[in-house]
Amino acid sequence: MEILKIIKKEYMNLALKAQSKNEVIEELANLLDQAGVVEDIEKLIHDIKIRESLSTTGIGFKIAIPHAKSKYIKEPAIAFGKSKQGIDYDSMDGLDAKLFFLICMPEQGGNMHLKALAKLSRNLIHESFRNALENATTKEEVLEVLKDIDKEDQYA
Repeated sequence: MEILKIIKKEYMNLALKAQSKNEVIEELANLLDQAGVVEDIEKLIHDIKIRESLSTTGIGFKIAIPHAKSKYIKEPAIAFGKSKQGIDYDSMDGLDAKLFFLICMPEQGGNMHLKALAKLSRNLIHESFRNALENATTKEEVLEVLKDIDKEDQYA
């Protein structure tokens, strides 16, 4: 699975208005809904929040990767958002999150969400990759940073 096939410009918001974890989830899920890949936005958000209630997806390094498998998403999709001020996301390191990837996969998608999560995580551990995303000011720049994510150990 190639990450760039499931993250698109219309799935991005580089200036999130959200002030809380729930607002981030809602704002990112609404991007996918507006793009036409959601069957029922309220039920999708519910599925994401159920997953989030199991354990935080604030992984640290100012990053959160909420994710869910749901019968209310039509196709694999990843929404991306940025917050300049940062949002308390119950992150493992206690820092506010600034970069958000919402991974939504159809229920029958097997373990595709785990593969996407692994690919993102392998790159997000590298400070240069995180800085490039944080410094990107346009959706095109974000896509440029992400274009090599499918190549192993790009930022090693």
